Amino acid sequence: MAGEKERLIGIVGKEHVLEAPEVLEAYSRDQGFVRPMKPWFVVEPESAAEVQKIVKWANETQTPLVPVSSSPPRFRGDTVPSLPGSVIVDLSRMNRIIRIDRRNRMIIIEPGVTYRQLQPALAREDLRLSTPLLPRPAKSVIASLLEREPTLVPRYNWSMPEPLRCLEVVWGNGEMLRTGEAGQYGSLESQWELGLAQVNSTGPGQVDYYRLMSAAQGTLGIATWASIKCEVLPKVHRLFFIPSPRLEGLIDCAYRLLRLRLGDEFLLLNSSNLAAILGGGASQTRALREELPPWVIIIGVAGRAKLPEERVEYQENDIRDIVQQFGLKLVSAVPGAGERAVLEAVLNPSPEPYWKLNCKGGCQDIFFLTTLNRTPEFLRTMYSVAVDLRYPTPEIGVYLQPQHQGTVCHCEFSLPFNREDSREMARTRELLSRASEALIEQGAFFSRPYGIWADMVYRRDAGAAGILKKLKEMFDPNGVLNPGKLCF
Repeated sequence: MAGEKERLIGIVGKEHVLEAPEVLEAYSRDQGFVRPMKPWFVVEPESAAEVQKIVKWANETQTPLVPVSSSPPRFRGDTVPSLPGSVIVDLSRMNRIIRIDRRNRMIIIEPGVTYRQLQPALAREDLRLSTPLLPRPAKSVIASLLEREPTLVPRYNWSMPEPLRCLEVVWGNGEMLRTGEAGQYGSLESQWELGLAQVNSTGPGQVDYYRLMSAAQGTLGIATWASIKCEVLPKVHRLFFIPSPRLEGLIDCAYRLLRLRLGDEFLLLNSSNLAAILGGGASQTRALREELPPWVIIIGVAGRAKLPEERVEYQENDIRDIVQQFGLKLVSAVPGAGERAVLEAVLNPSPEPYWKLNCKGGCQDIFFLTTLNRTPEFLRTMYSVAVDLRYPTPEIGVYLQPQHQGTVCHCEFSLPFNREDSREMARTRELLSRASEALIEQGAFFSRPYGIWADMVYRRDAGAAGILKKLKEMFDPNGVLNPGKLCF
């Protein structure tokens, strides 16, 4: 055992092999309900070469590795070891912004780069990145994209991993591969000299290897850098609301606006989630929830370099005309929420504490893919199970994010709970399990099966599980990367 530790020290240095009890305890659990498991060590590599050496060491010693790149709070159980004797590979030291290519709107970053670090750096180059809804400030940008967390601008969603392009990956067998056009030529520097910008994600050859990493929870490979497509920073940016007392009253209007690709940011929230975003604590969140409209479409309109004012004006007029056709109103403020406050919130990472913890200090999410027209029936199912368990339905946050230009919708239910109340924790845990089963039976597509969802998903789809296990044998034959996740 001591010899194996010495080999790790030889790779990353003594100060970056951590074994203090408080450090191991911090990595042994997250905010969710997964079983705690202390790792053996935590190692902090600084380069792709060190990551590759660690993976080769793990294959030689049959040591499970758990990749981690984001700082707490964590929620989904994918960074908690499933087996004893695991080593956490903390990638937070790999935090270089390797390149910002303003002309092609491309960036290359390492996995330790967070939203808090990246967005100001992009703004200095008149760029920005379309983000998830109020991501955690210390959330790894690459991890967020690999996890397919939905971004706010469906009109630019050409594929589900958008805006991810190329990756450098160390597979579980210790081999390194650059995906897309980055893998078809020489070094990055030589590609830049040729005018290449690592834009095309296809290949090498006829395989889109980067898709194998998408939503894999670190079970096939470890990404050491990624190229990502950015947007031009708007010169004029407006935000509008379309309120409604019922979700059903917004669906047809939303489809019309999405089909015409009007607006940039486009999302639907209920009053509970919007209050959690704007509220500064439990009492303020509860008060706001009563003041805000029950449901609202939030739609942003951005004017960039060319004729920004005119671009915003014509879209605002077109959106208002369409909204009125459905008997709704387009407004710049609703009771309890104004344009500036919400725009500032949704365009930036969450303040501390993380916004989902504002209400009660703990939160678990249920999220899946469906189509927007089916979301009311899933909402009824969620509320029905909650009522059976006496969970207060007004506290359930609902976030609907159209993706892929509106053809699919990310549906997310947030379940706040008090972590100091064991009965409330047990009730929320039971609600998470029973509601997830009911939603899957109803047709919800859990495309990112974390924790208890993995068994629910793969016992219903033995074919997909078999294919994934074949891929695991190819890219991680010794099963060292994050064992116990997905169907592995």
